[in-house]
Amino acid sequence: MTQNHMQRVAHRGGSALAPENTLAAFRNALTLPVDAIELDVHMSRDGHMIVFHDNTVERRTDGLGNMLDLDFDYLRGLNAAAHYPGGWPEPQQIPTLREVLDIAKGHVQVYIEIKTSERAGIYGRYPNIVETVVNGVRATGMLDQVLIMSFDWSLLPHVKALEPALTTGALVAEDTWDAHATGALTTLIAQAQSLGCSWLNMDWQLCTEDMPNIIHEHGLKIGLWTVNSQSEMRRFARAGVDSITSDRPDLFASL
Repeated sequence: MTQNHMQRVAHRGGSALAPENTLAAFRNALTLPVDAIELDVHMSRDGHMIVFHDNTVERRTDGLGNMLDLDFDYLRGLNAAAHYPGGWPEPQQIPTLREVLDIAKGHVQVYIEIKTSERAGIYGRYPNIVETVVNGVRATGMLDQVLIMSFDWSLLPHVKALEPALTTGALVAEDTWDAHATGALTTLIAQAQSLGCSWLNMDWQLCTEDMPNIIHEHGLKIGLWTVNSQSEMRRFARAGVDSITSDRPDLFASL
Protein backbone atom coordinates (compact mmCIF):
# COMPACT_ATOMS: atom_id res chain seq x y z
CA MET A 1 0.00 0.00 0.00
CA THR A 2 1.83 3.08 -1.21
CA GLN A 3 1.92 6.16 0.97
CA ASN A 4 3.46 9.32 -0.46
CA HIS A 5 1.37 11.95 1.32
CA MET A 6 -1.41 12.28 3.87
CA GLN A 7 -4.34 10.21 2.72
CA ARG A 8 -7.75 11.90 2.68
CA VAL A 9 -10.39 9.33 3.60
CA ALA A 10 -14.18 9.53 3.19
CA HIS A 11 -15.70 8.05 6.39
CA ARG A 12 -18.44 5.58 5.39
CA GLY A 13 -18.27 7.32 2.03
CA GLY A 14 -18.79 10.75 3.61
CA SER A 15 -21.76 10.29 5.92
CA ALA A 16 -22.49 14.02 6.27
CA LEU A 17 -22.98 14.28 2.50
CA ALA A 18 -24.94 11.11 1.60
CA PRO A 19 -26.45 8.07 3.39
CA GLU A 20 -23.54 6.29 5.04
CA ASN A 21 -22.08 3.09 3.59
CA THR A 22 -24.26 3.25 0.46
CA LEU A 23 -23.25 3.21 -3.19
CA ALA A 24 -24.59 6.77 -3.40
CA ALA A 25 -22.10 7.86 -0.72
CA PHE A 26 -19.16 6.03 -2.28
CA ARG A 27 -19.92 7.32 -5.77
CA ASN A 28 -20.19 10.85 -4.38
CA ALA A 29 -16.84 10.40 -2.60
CA LEU A 30 -15.18 9.60 -5.92
CA THR A 31 -16.13 13.08 -7.17
CA LEU A 32 -14.24 14.67 -4.27
CA PRO A 33 -10.51 15.10 -3.52
CA VAL A 34 -10.15 11.82 -1.61
CA ASP A 35 -7.48 9.14 -1.65
CA ALA A 36 -9.54 6.46 0.10
CA ILE A 37 -13.02 5.44 1.18
CA GLU A 38 -13.71 3.82 4.55
CA LEU A 39 -16.41 1.21 5.10
CA ASP A 40 -17.64 -1.32 7.66
CA VAL A 41 -18.44 -4.98 7.06
CA HIS A 42 -20.79 -7.39 8.81
CA MET A 43 -22.11 -10.78 7.74
CA SER A 44 -25.72 -11.72 7.18
CA ARG A 45 -27.02 -14.81 8.95
CA ASP A 46 -26.60 -16.79 5.73
CA GLY A 47 -22.98 -15.75 5.25
CA HIS A 48 -23.03 -12.79 2.86
CA MET A 49 -20.59 -9.90 3.33
CA ILE A 50 -22.48 -6.60 3.62
CA VAL A 51 -21.35 -3.00 4.05
CA PHE A 52 -23.09 -1.56 7.11
CA HIS A 53 -21.97 0.00 10.38
CA ASP A 54 -24.40 -0.99 13.11
CA ASN A 55 -25.17 -4.39 14.61
CA THR A 56 -28.89 -3.61 14.25
CA VAL A 57 -30.66 -2.06 11.27
CA GLU A 58 -33.12 0.34 12.90
CA ARG A 59 -30.98 3.51 12.93
CA ARG A 60 -30.31 3.59 9.19
CA THR A 61 -33.07 1.55 7.54
CA ASP A 62 -36.82 0.86 7.49
CA GLY A 63 -36.20 -2.65 8.91
CA LEU A 64 -35.89 -4.31 12.28
CA GLY A 65 -33.45 -6.75 13.81
CA ASN A 66 -29.90 -7.80 14.58
CA MET A 67 -27.44 -8.81 11.86
CA LEU A 68 -27.08 -12.20 13.54
CA ASP A 69 -30.75 -12.94 12.73
CA LEU A 70 -31.16 -11.40 9.27
CA ASP A 71 -30.69 -13.10 5.92
CA PHE A 72 -29.22 -11.40 2.86
CA ASP A 73 -32.50 -11.23 0.95
CA TYR A 74 -34.19 -9.39 3.83
CA LEU A 75 -31.28 -6.96 4.20
CA ARG A 76 -31.23 -6.23 0.47
CA GLY A 77 -34.91 -5.32 0.61
CA LEU A 78 -34.31 -2.52 3.13
CA ASN A 79 -33.83 1.15 2.35
CA ALA A 80 -30.48 2.22 3.82
CA ALA A 81 -31.39 5.88 3.22
CA ALA A 82 -34.66 5.69 5.16
CA HIS A 83 -33.56 7.94 8.02
CA TYR A 84 -31.09 10.21 6.26
CA PRO A 85 -31.48 13.74 7.71
CA GLY A 86 -33.52 15.86 5.33
CA GLY A 87 -34.45 12.81 3.27
CA TRP A 88 -32.82 11.25 0.23
CA PRO A 89 -34.32 11.29 -3.27
CA GLU A 90 -34.24 7.53 -3.87
CA PRO A 91 -33.98 4.32 -1.82
CA GLN A 92 -30.51 2.85 -1.29
CA GLN A 93 -29.79 -0.85 -0.89
CA ILE A 94 -27.26 -2.09 1.63
CA PRO A 95 -24.27 -2.87 -0.63
CA THR A 96 -22.11 -5.94 -0.71
CA LEU A 97 -18.38 -5.61 -0.18
CA ARG A 98 -17.79 -6.72 -3.77
CA GLU A 99 -20.00 -3.94 -5.12
CA VAL A 100 -18.01 -1.28 -3.28
CA LEU A 101 -14.65 -2.77 -4.20
CA ASP A 102 -15.67 -2.78 -7.85
CA ILE A 103 -16.49 0.95 -7.66
CA ALA A 104 -13.20 1.77 -5.95
CA LYS A 105 -10.85 -0.41 -7.99
CA GLY A 106 -8.24 1.62 -9.80
CA HIS A 107 -9.51 4.88 -8.28
CA VAL A 108 -9.02 5.01 -4.51
CA GLN A 109 -7.72 3.00 -1.59
CA VAL A 110 -10.29 1.18 0.56
CA TYR A 111 -10.18 1.08 4.37
CA ILE A 112 -12.23 -1.95 5.49
CA GLU A 113 -13.26 -2.16 9.13
CA ILE A 114 -14.21 -5.70 10.14
CA LYS A 115 -16.98 -5.39 12.72
CA THR A 116 -17.76 -7.69 15.62
CA SER A 117 -21.17 -9.23 16.18
CA GLU A 118 -23.06 -8.04 19.26
CA ARG A 119 -26.18 -9.04 21.12
CA ALA A 120 -27.23 -7.78 24.55
CA GLY A 121 -23.75 -6.40 25.19
CA ILE A 122 -22.01 -9.67 24.31
CA TYR A 123 -19.51 -9.34 21.46
CA GLY A 124 -18.40 -12.11 19.12
CA ARG A 125 -16.94 -12.78 15.70
CA TYR A 126 -18.96 -13.70 12.63
CA PRO A 127 -18.04 -17.20 11.37
CA ASN A 128 -15.30 -17.07 8.73
CA ILE A 129 -15.54 -13.29 8.35
CA VAL A 130 -11.77 -12.88 8.02
CA GLU A 131 -11.52 -15.56 5.34
CA THR A 132 -14.49 -14.06 3.48
CA VAL A 133 -13.05 -10.54 3.49
CA VAL A 134 -9.59 -11.71 2.43
CA ASN A 135 -11.01 -13.86 -0.37
CA GLY A 136 -13.17 -10.95 -1.53
CA VAL A 137 -10.23 -8.58 -1.73
CA ARG A 138 -8.09 -11.21 -3.42
CA ALA A 139 -10.81 -11.93 -6.00
CA THR A 140 -10.89 -8.28 -7.07
CA GLY A 141 -7.10 -8.08 -7.39
CA MET A 142 -6.95 -5.26 -4.84
CA LEU A 143 -4.47 -6.58 -2.27
CA ASP A 144 -2.29 -3.48 -2.68
CA GLN A 145 -5.26 -1.12 -2.53
CA VAL A 146 -6.81 -2.16 0.81
CA LEU A 147 -6.21 -1.54 4.51
CA ILE A 148 -7.95 -3.98 6.88
CA MET A 149 -8.75 -2.56 10.33
CA SER A 150 -10.61 -3.70 13.43
CA PHE A 151 -11.18 -3.04 17.10
CA ASP A 152 -10.95 -6.82 17.42
CA TRP A 153 -7.16 -6.82 17.33
CA SER A 154 -6.93 -10.59 17.64
CA LEU A 155 -8.20 -11.08 14.07
CA LEU A 156 -5.48 -8.89 12.51
CA PRO A 157 -2.70 -11.53 12.69
CA HIS A 158 -5.18 -13.96 11.10
CA VAL A 159 -5.55 -11.56 8.15
CA LYS A 160 -1.76 -11.45 7.72
CA ALA A 161 -1.45 -15.23 8.03
CA LEU A 162 -4.02 -15.74 5.27
CA GLU A 163 -2.62 -13.03 3.01
CA PRO A 164 0.73 -11.46 3.95
CA ALA A 165 0.36 -8.89 1.14
CA LEU A 166 -2.55 -7.20 2.92
CA THR A 167 -1.94 -4.14 5.10
CA THR A 168 -3.53 -4.09 8.56
CA GLY A 169 -4.25 -1.48 11.19
CA ALA A 170 -5.33 -1.53 14.84
CA LEU A 171 -8.27 0.74 15.67
CA VAL A 172 -7.74 2.65 18.89
CA ALA A 173 -10.43 4.35 20.97
CA GLU A 174 -10.64 5.72 24.50
CA ASP A 175 -12.36 2.58 25.76
CA THR A 176 -9.64 0.30 24.30
CA TRP A 177 -6.54 2.30 25.25
CA ASP A 178 -5.69 4.26 28.39
CA ALA A 179 -3.68 7.13 26.95
CA HIS A 180 -2.76 8.35 30.43
CA ALA A 181 -1.22 5.11 31.69
CA THR A 182 2.53 5.00 32.25
CA GLY A 183 4.28 4.17 28.99
CA ALA A 184 0.93 4.06 27.18
CA LEU A 185 2.19 4.94 23.69
CA THR A 186 5.23 2.66 23.94
CA THR A 187 2.96 -0.22 24.94
CA LEU A 188 0.52 0.54 22.13
CA ILE A 189 3.28 0.63 19.53
CA ALA A 190 4.68 -2.69 20.80
CA GLN A 191 1.21 -4.26 20.64
CA ALA A 192 0.70 -3.07 17.05
CA GLN A 193 4.08 -4.42 16.02
CA SER A 194 3.38 -7.79 17.65
CA LEU A 195 0.12 -7.99 15.71
CA GLY A 196 1.93 -7.40 12.42
CA CYS A 197 0.15 -4.08 11.89
CA SER A 198 1.49 -1.22 9.79
CA TRP A 199 -1.04 1.32 11.03
CA LEU A 200 -2.49 2.74 14.23
CA ASN A 201 -5.87 4.29 13.41
CA MET A 202 -7.11 6.27 16.39
CA ASP A 203 -9.82 8.60 17.60
CA TRP A 204 -8.44 12.06 16.78
CA GLN A 205 -9.08 13.22 20.34
CA LEU A 206 -6.42 10.80 21.58
CA CYS A 207 -3.72 12.21 19.31
CA THR A 208 -1.15 14.67 20.64
CA GLU A 209 1.09 16.60 18.27
CA ASP A 210 4.23 14.65 19.19
CA MET A 211 2.63 11.26 18.48
CA PRO A 212 3.15 11.09 14.70
CA ASN A 213 6.93 11.50 15.00
CA ILE A 214 7.18 8.89 17.75
CA ILE A 215 5.01 6.42 15.84
CA HIS A 216 6.98 7.02 12.64
CA GLU A 217 10.26 6.38 14.47
CA HIS A 218 8.96 2.85 15.16
CA GLY A 219 8.09 2.21 11.52
CA LEU A 220 4.32 2.59 11.87
CA LYS A 221 1.79 4.98 10.33
CA ILE A 222 -0.92 6.91 12.12
CA GLY A 223 -4.41 7.63 10.87
CA LEU A 224 -7.06 9.70 12.66
CA TRP A 225 -10.86 9.51 12.69
CA THR A 226 -13.30 11.28 12.54
CA VAL A 227 -12.01 14.80 11.80
CA ASN A 228 -14.81 17.08 10.61
CA SER A 229 -13.43 20.61 10.84
CA GLN A 230 -10.97 22.37 8.55
CA SER A 231 -8.96 23.75 11.46
CA GLU A 232 -8.39 20.29 12.96
CA MET A 233 -7.57 18.86 9.54
CA ARG A 234 -4.90 21.50 9.06
CA ARG A 235 -3.53 21.02 12.58
CA PHE A 236 -3.07 17.28 12.17
CA ALA A 237 -1.73 17.62 8.64
CA ARG A 238 0.98 19.91 10.02
CA ALA A 239 1.69 17.36 12.78
CA GLY A 240 2.46 14.78 10.09
CA VAL A 241 -0.33 12.20 10.38
CA ASP A 242 -0.56 9.72 7.51
CA SER A 243 -4.32 9.81 7.03
CA ILE A 244 -7.37 11.79 8.10
CA THR A 245 -10.83 10.23 7.92
CA SER A 246 -13.81 12.58 7.72
CA ASP A 247 -17.59 12.62 7.38
CA ARG A 248 -17.02 15.82 5.36
CA PRO A 249 -14.61 14.82 2.59
CA ASP A 250 -15.63 17.95 0.70
CA LEU A 251 -13.52 19.90 3.22
CA PHE A 252 -10.37 18.22 1.93
CA ALA A 253 -10.43 20.60 -1.03
CA SER A 254 -9.21 23.37 1.29
CA LEU A 255 -6.11 21.48 2.45
